[in-house]
Amino acid sequence: MAIVPTAKAANAVTLDDMTAYSASLTARARNLVRTGGPKDHSKWLEHVLGWTLVVVVAMFVTQVGWL
Repeated sequence: MAIVPTAKAANAVTLDDMTAYSASLTARARNLVRTGGPKDHSKWLEHVLGWTLVVVVAMFVTQVGWL
């Protein structure tokens, strides 16, 4: 593994400063953007929505006559 020196870059910012800056942006973006997940809704709501999807797909398959 190569060791990268923290020499001054062309814009007078060291490699460590750039890494810290990009890490802080990543952390901030992670807090701003949420994709949803298991802790966003109650288990009851997730269960009801899942079974609703199953029923809708079953009705569609029955109407189309695939199976």
